[in-house]
Amino acid sequence: QEQLVESGGGLVQPGGSLRLSCAASGSIFEINDMGWYYQAPGKERELVATITSGGITSYADSVKGRFTISRDNAKNTVYLQMNSLKPEDTAVYYCRVLIRKWYNGPYVPIWGQGTQVTVSS
Repeated sequence: QEQLVESGGGLVQPGGSLRLSCAASGSIFEINDMGWYYQAPGKERELVATITSGGITSYADSVKGRFTISRDNAKNTVYLQMNSLKPEDTAVYYCRVLIRKWYNGPYVPIWGQGTQVTVSS
């Protein structure tokens, strides 16, 4: 069964940095887009950043210039480098990956379990 395993969350002071990782495993034939989302308490899940299989990236306006998404295709892993963190970045961060399970099959999304990021002094 396909799964995503996230790591790297934690508590950090304002202005600090964290790096999130998300590794995909299981019966995966192909990985397409990879991305990160966050969900703050009482709010809907929102897109943070995405990266295509070709390495094209996009970011939410609120994180541009502070966060960097990258991927290692050999490791089926996506990363989110978060710098200059602010208290309003506090949320549960989820990775999402579009995969194919077999040749020419449909792309289906799978989600990580979420990792808590807390920015506080």
